[in-house]
Amino acid sequence: MKVEAIEIDGRKVFSVRSFNQGIGSWLERLPSVWVEGEVTELRRQERWATVFFTLKDPESGACLAVQMPRGQFDGLRLGLADGERVHVFGRASFYEQRGDFHLRALTIERFGLGAHLAALERLKEKLADEGLFAAARKRPLPRIPRLIGLVTGNDAAAKRDVLTAITTRFPPAQVLVAETPVQGPRAATAIAAAIRELCEHGADVIVVARGGGSFEDLLPFSDERLVRAVAACPVPIVTAVGHEQDTPLVDLAADVRASTPSVAGRLVVPDLEELRAWLDRAHAGLARGARRICERGAERLEGTHTRLRQAPRLAVERRLSRLEATHGRLRALSPKATLERGYAIVRTADALVREPPPPGTELAVEVAGGSFEAKSR
Repeated sequence: MKVEAIEIDGRKVFSVRSFNQGIGSWLERLPSVWVEGEVTELRRQERWATVFFTLKDPESGACLAVQMPRGQFDGLRLGLADGERVHVFGRASFYEQRGDFHLRALTIERFGLGAHLAALERLKEKLADEGLFAAARKRPLPRIPRLIGLVTGNDAAAKRDVLTAITTRFPPAQVLVAETPVQGPRAATAIAAAIRELCEHGADVIVVARGGGSFEDLLPFSDERLVRAVAACPVPIVTAVGHEQDTPLVDLAADVRASTPSVAGRLVVPDLEELRAWLDRAHAGLARGARRICERGAERLEGTHTRLRQAPRLAVERRLSRLEATHGRLRALSPKATLERGYAIVRTADALVREPPPPGTELAVEVAGGSFEAKSR
């Protein structure tokens, strides 16, 4: 748009509107650029269509107003807050009505620490979606490990803390130490290799320990290669990295996360005194159980002996009872019992008389009191 000035008293005079239009038209010709600064005065409201914030140069204090459509800002899912350093890609813009200059943002990226945090958040979401942090994958630690693997730095306080805790709590413990770099570009691959080597040497639990440090110092413990190595480890892993408030991604993939190296040492071994007390209680319980079993066996044996001692007498009594019953039945069925009821047995010379015999036949008659002879009529 061509802006025309008005000739007044030999001067070229621009109206405010025409001046602002000229500035706006000239700014529109500038290319899109990246601008770095700290976010300040961030203002976002649900009822606003635009998000406003200021970019501040941390060295000189120079400021630049920035505007961005709220939907576009929310779509970036950056979760920005005041004080974060960012790179903003946008175009210069000028609001002619009020003469306000600002940067119209097209996209925003974190810079420095913020960029690392954003990358870590994306990696965290990716690995979580794959199930590497799922609680169902966590394995219990062995009660009494045969060999404990320890991955830590050379001459590190973390190594001393872990070893002191283990030997104090359980002196017979066997510990195999793998010393590796714990910060810098080679740390992640070195730690992953040490974990594999300890597994090959027969460790049945591994501690990965490192003392506190800056965010950058702890970055290797959020390296994707190391996180996957921890998740794929065939034996349980305990991590103790940084301070309690630090949470590198290996902590999420490990089976147990300890707040400090000393706590990690106490987690992987039992307390010897507590174990001895438990064994004493178990021994006493077994002794009581054995005594109860012997007492119950003796009671059963005594009962069996009593039954065996009484068995012959009971058998004789039962047989006598059956014999008496048989004798009673036989006595009731005997001919003598019949005779006592008033009956008689009549015989001829060679047989019992069942039909009336011819008259004059000599008969022998037997009754209960004796016998006599008679003749039939």
